[in-house]
Amino acid sequence: MVRGRCLCGDVAFEVSAEIGMVTHCHCSMCRKFHGAAFATHGAVPSDGFRWLKGEELVRRFASSPGNVRPFCRRCGSNVPSDHLPGFVFIPLGNLDDDPGVRPLAHIFVASKAPWYEIAGNLPRFDAYPPGFDGTALPDPVREPAPPGHVRGSCLCGQVAYEIEGMIETIRHCHCSRCRRARSAAHASNGFVDPARFRSLRGHDLLESFKVPDAERFIHNFCRECGSPMPRPFPNRPYVVIPMGGVEGDPGGRPSAHIFVGSKAPWYEIADGLPQHVEYSPT
Repeated sequence: MVRGRCLCGDVAFEVSAEIGMVTHCHCSMCRKFHGAAFATHGAVPSDGFRWLKGEELVRRFASSPGNVRPFCRRCGSNVPSDHLPGFVFIPLGNLDDDPGVRPLAHIFVASKAPWYEIAGNLPRFDAYPPGFDGTALPDPVREPAPPGHVRGSCLCGQVAYEIEGMIETIRHCHCSRCRRARSAAHASNGFVDPARFRSLRGHDLLESFKVPDAERFIHNFCRECGSPMPRPFPNRPYVVIPMGGVEGDPGGRPSAHIFVGSKAPWYEIADGLPQHVEYSPT
């Protein structure tokens, strides 16, 4: 028996069956919806899942035919999905407890982010793993950035932004708030000078949730599709960019893992990047 919840805690659920088919998905839709390098989901039979509270707060975005991506409309966290009859798909980043299972593979690695390198020995598949009955969809076509710029957008495409120059500073954050906000193993955040950041469209569609007991933690997201969106960092001279929403190569690469003292028990850090229990010294 494991439980999970969204970032604000108003949506909560319970899983009474073993979570199976746990995979890291690198498809562009998952990356945009989670704002992360990849999404990690597992499946349980429908009778092994129960909402504890807040089901009425769940909003659902149809990202493709037959695929619905649900999120908490108050805080933007991805929540479990029942788009396939007989099964519920659980985002492991929202779990309170160790589910006792571990990821089996990386899938859709043909669509992985150019700034992220997969480490470790888990099997890798360009699309669905063998034996899975599913049709891979092409990556959505996005408007290219002008030379010397980086662009990003939400999953529905109604919110978009542009950055002048590269995103040079990128960190993987394992704090529990980032994991719940992104519903993923960790957040991957870029940091840019506000003078280099520009909203292109959709600013009026942004929702913002601040964790009440946090000094700085604010989560911005698109109210239509739930995708995490950039946000100013309070009292600091930079904008935080959820790297999963970035299109193309931002130039920079992740340079460290931070808050590994709060790392998800089901996720193994397999690369050689420096690891810091909390913030990095810089």
